[in-house]
Amino acid sequence: MRIEVLKSKIHRVRVTDANLDYIGSIEIDEALMDAANIIEGEKVQIVNINNGERFETYAITGKRNSGIISLNGPAARRVMQGDIVIIISYASMEFEEAKAFKPWVIFPDEKTNTLPS
Repeated sequence: MRIEVLKSKIHRVRVTDANLDYIGSIEIDEALMDAANIIEGEKVQIVNINNGERFETYAITGKRNSGIISLNGPAARRVMQGDIVIIISYASMEFEEAKAFKPWVIFPDEKTNTLPS
């Protein structure tokens, strides 16, 4: 039996931009993507703390250490600049493998979207 489990989580980052005139996705600071083990093109779920919205898109790499969290295309309608979001990805794995799996969970500074020193 395979189950879906938490793979990666970027907990509480601030939306720096919402760009409706873009083809889609969420642009994430490359340092945050690396720390959370999220790759470009990976499907992610966005949870907006401010309004309760939950939606899916895919990750694109933003400039390293820029703090960028930009929702693009239709997803830009689900957030406002300054909203706090959680970015989550999941993995499918065998039940026994999942029992031992440890996800990558990071807690950036939500004012600067940077990792603690």
